[in-house]
Amino acid sequence: MSIQRSSHRSSTAFDADEPVIGSHPLLADAQVPQFGNTREWNLNGVIRRPARLYAAAWTLVFSHELAEPSWNLLARELNMVMLNPRHPAVITAGLSLKPTPANPSTVISELSHLRRLARWAEANGLSTELASWQDNDLRRLVSDLREQLSGSSVRHYIGTLKMLHQYGPALTGQGLRTDPWAGKSAREASQTPAGAVVSTPAIPPEQWFPLIRAAWTYVHTFAPDILRAHQRHQELVGNATTTADDQDARLSRWLADPANAIPVHITPYHVKAGSGEVNWSLLTLMMGWKSSCVTNIFDGRRAVGRRRIAQVEHAIADGHPTTTGVIDDLALVQRGDGTSTPWHPGLNPVAIGHERRMLRNACFILVVGLSMMRDSEIHEITPGSIVEYYGTPAIKSTKGKHDPDLPIKHWWITAPVAEAVIIAEQLSERHDRLFPPIHRTDADVARSHQMLDAFIAHVNTTSAGTGLQKIPPGKTRPHMFRRTMAMLTDQFPGSEIALGIQLKHIASRALANRSTQGYANADSSWAEHLESAIEAARFRRVEDLYRAHKAGEPIGYGPGAERMTQAFSGIQQTVQARGGDAIVERAMLRKARLSIRFGVLNHCVMDENNPVGAACLENAVVPEGHKGPLQDRCRPDRCANSVIGPEHVPIWASERQTLLTLIDTPGLSACRKAVLQRELGDIDTVIRKTQTDKEQE
Repeated sequence: MSIQRSSHRSSTAFDADEPVIGSHPLLADAQVPQFGNTREWNLNGVIRRPARLYAAAWTLVFSHELAEPSWNLLARELNMVMLNPRHPAVITAGLSLKPTPANPSTVISELSHLRRLARWAEANGLSTELASWQDNDLRRLVSDLREQLSGSSVRHYIGTLKMLHQYGPALTGQGLRTDPWAGKSAREASQTPAGAVVSTPAIPPEQWFPLIRAAWTYVHTFAPDILRAHQRHQELVGNATTTADDQDARLSRWLADPANAIPVHITPYHVKAGSGEVNWSLLTLMMGWKSSCVTNIFDGRRAVGRRRIAQVEHAIADGHPTTTGVIDDLALVQRGDGTSTPWHPGLNPVAIGHERRMLRNACFILVVGLSMMRDSEIHEITPGSIVEYYGTPAIKSTKGKHDPDLPIKHWWITAPVAEAVIIAEQLSERHDRLFPPIHRTDADVARSHQMLDAFIAHVNTTSAGTGLQKIPPGKTRPHMFRRTMAMLTDQFPGSEIALGIQLKHIASRALANRSTQGYANADSSWAEHLESAIEAARFRRVEDLYRAHKAGEPIGYGPGAERMTQAFSGIQQTVQARGGDAIVERAMLRKARLSIRFGVLNHCVMDENNPVGAACLENAVVPEGHKGPLQDRCRPDRCANSVIGPEHVPIWASERQTLLTLIDTPGLSACRKAVLQRELGDIDTVIRKTQTDKEQE
């Protein structure tokens, strides 16, 4: 690599021929760029590049706005300090920085900040020497940035300005002389709130469900056909030859066997047997020649070629079977009219390549959608990464965020994710990537957003044939899947610790980490769906109680249980009188709209419109707008709306035994014993209700 010195200033801290990487682990045979390289520092082949990044994204470029000598030197020196925080020149300058070097992605981000500063300085007539900038200039800069960028972005720019002041002693131009926000963090200076809300939006349910269903259908239903077709095509290519001595004889033998279907081009989703133009290239391959021989065998410019073409076309006209792909017997999908047809019109070589890419995209969607892994972590997955982790299937990958040592971590996975990974392994043609590009690209990385967009577009375009539901338009990105799954997982009680573990926030204390809570915050677009899901879950519990009643089993004890039993008996009698079946029975049960709230210690059947006998509302101040019971004032021992279910009885019995043990504790104070006696009396009241009801039964 050449070092450009002409028309560029020399550094007072760093030599032109010294390497720019001294703190990161180097790859074998690394050619480290030198500080004097004024155009770019290419780190490909020098330090490990994350799997999701293109080679161009691992290069520090000092062109365009940073080509001016002063800005160029400033950019290189700033990058040198960030990449080598324990460099002798940095220590000599009196800087005491954290020993961990900056990630190249962070350094490249700082370069983009410097480019914007250079453009702003030129537009506002400021010097290229930052030491001449005043506090008012910096405040004016931040004010202009606020009009163009989000608060979070402004915070990062203020961080850059603070860095230019802090690193000043190690910079040739001394950087910024002052820090207008001394004593304040970049967050405080930018007035960015440190709330628990993650700005990433959740994917709306109207997009989420059809997208996940489509991906699962591809992985579970369509994948066997796609893989089988690809294997068959590879066999045909591997067995094909270029010799063409027996062309006429081989063609005659081929047409003489009705098992050899003639391939025809497809007309999407409404191909009829015997119709369509012959796929001469595929026919050549299926007959045992390479596809490149088609111009020699079926050359319409020569008499012999025209004769062979006519021979094939006459065979089709006479009823010879045709095919639209290299395999038949594709999986069937149900149509709206009740008929079943193949999901694809024909997997020919072109379609196989396209469907393999869509299948790869579907696998990625299931992994990113259901594992809660980061996009960067998914691209680090290699074939053979499914392992057993503490007795449960998991996928291992490299966790890169905030971890300079790049540790291997495990994410527990479900069966659909495991199946997606297994399919992706069969699609991948590289040992070091589970999701590399598939053909027709020179890139070494598959872009995640392109995979998502391409799959959605494909599903919507082919929905008439595949039977898949169309996916509404809207932006979907990998980090949005992580946010959505975290939000959904949090809807289940007690899930926050497990959620923090899966998100890899457990090291920051899952219960106290704002990131975990922020990811899990509710999203307005899901509110209606979640309410419906909760109502559906509640109705399933009511159905379970009704089935227990029909089987003659007790559904609970107490006045509330008696009312539920009477309601169930009424429904049962009405259904029997009408000669109804299970469908009628379920409809009547839903129509009854029985009021019940399921709990750990008891159930509550209070009717919001007629809260008679609700002990929790007696002498209580009900908040304005509140409906339903006041759960913190629940009195199962004397409330007419309380239901003690069979599953609750062991809990109350266990609590009674605990109280008896405590009361018998030697040296227990009289006042404490009196309190425990009152609690024991309340529990005995509840238990007596269950015993009385059992005796009556």
